[in-house]
Amino acid sequence: MLFGKAWRKEDLVVRGARVLDPAEGLDSACDVRIDRGVIAQVGTEVDSNGHRVVDGRGLVLAPAFVDPHVHLRVPGGEDEETIASGTAAAAAGGYCAILAMPNTDPVVDSAAVLGSLIEDAKAEAQVPVGFLAAITRGQDGAELTEMAELADQGAAGFTDDGRPLVAPSLMRRALQYHAITGRRLALHCEEPTLSRGGQMHEGAVSAELGFTGYPSVAESVMVERDLSLAAYEDAPLHLLHLSARESVEALRAAQAKGVRATGEVTPHHLCLTDEAVRSLDSNLKMNPPLRSADDRTALIEGLRDGTIGSIATDHAPHARHEKEVPFEAAPFGVTGLETAFAALYTSLVEPGLLPLETLLERMSTGPAKAYGLEPPRIAVGALANLVLLDTRETWRVEEDSFRSRSANSWLLGQTLNGRVKLTVAAGRVAYAA
Repeated sequence: MLFGKAWRKEDLVVRGARVLDPAEGLDSACDVRIDRGVIAQVGTEVDSNGHRVVDGRGLVLAPAFVDPHVHLRVPGGEDEETIASGTAAAAAGGYCAILAMPNTDPVVDSAAVLGSLIEDAKAEAQVPVGFLAAITRGQDGAELTEMAELADQGAAGFTDDGRPLVAPSLMRRALQYHAITGRRLALHCEEPTLSRGGQMHEGAVSAELGFTGYPSVAESVMVERDLSLAAYEDAPLHLLHLSARESVEALRAAQAKGVRATGEVTPHHLCLTDEAVRSLDSNLKMNPPLRSADDRTALIEGLRDGTIGSIATDHAPHARHEKEVPFEAAPFGVTGLETAFAALYTSLVEPGLLPLETLLERMSTGPAKAYGLEPPRIAVGALANLVLLDTRETWRVEEDSFRSRSANSWLLGQTLNGRVKLTVAAGRVAYAA
């Protein structure tokens, strides 16, 4: 389900780093040797065997990240992002694999479109890519795609991301296809008659600014509906970019009852609240919107206790002219691949809101497991998917440093702590600072 170039595998030794793999119970200063792309030895005083040596002293070596929610804009939006530029941005952000959304032009709703993307990825991708296919034709919510055919073609899962499946009967039929495809649905939960016209979270700030509000109940009511249908059909599902306390509570309750549901949260929802919108910066406009401080607290709690198992960037590039308009006229969406770790380390780990080990697991093992992918791990015999992090480095987010074709980042001009120094993806060095 992941596709990329047939890279030459690396011979490499990372020496003296703090090797931290929560899933493997590993946390110690040691060396890691990679032979032809595979981890061959983890220990002290490892023989370099003539390999290239990277000095990891004072740095953290962890399983590389997996982003389950990326917009590559291909086909149709190559001015905003391409497979080559998006995966280069992912590599710079410490990611060894990403999953791409199907809301392109044309929509990824046929085997022909999906097959073309897979071939392009084999020629252009800097890290392995999986492609999600649409649940409905044209993502119009009326007719299911040929889900079995798309799964056979290599679809990593199914989503109408950005558009909810409003009809409960259609959602139920889509869930039933899991028995045939083995792929799970990834759902954007929004009740459109409640959110229609909303520019930001409905609350005191929206009232003061005079913007139409997008209430949290517009999300949570659909979360509850979809979890109920998943429970009835005994089918798994994944909840995209959760933003509201009620959504987290509904997911936690469903999981306690045995519903096979997972969820994700974005860096911007973990770091910011609707108070940030007072700046009127259109790079702070996203769907779902930034919500209240109480919602943010619930998201962090859900991430910490495992209710939410994945962090996803929802990397959504936009052309400059689209965002350089008044807030209410701007499209939803922000970039995030190149800044996710640093933003979360600065806003959550350093203040003591989240342990580093939890952050690393939710950016790596959690999202991989949500889609049935092999999680990156630091163990002898495993394919090398590693990220080397300098948690002491301070840096300023500047547009000219981005590998993405778009710069609609909510972090422009801000100073962050923690930086990716090296990314090894599928046994190859995909990025080195």
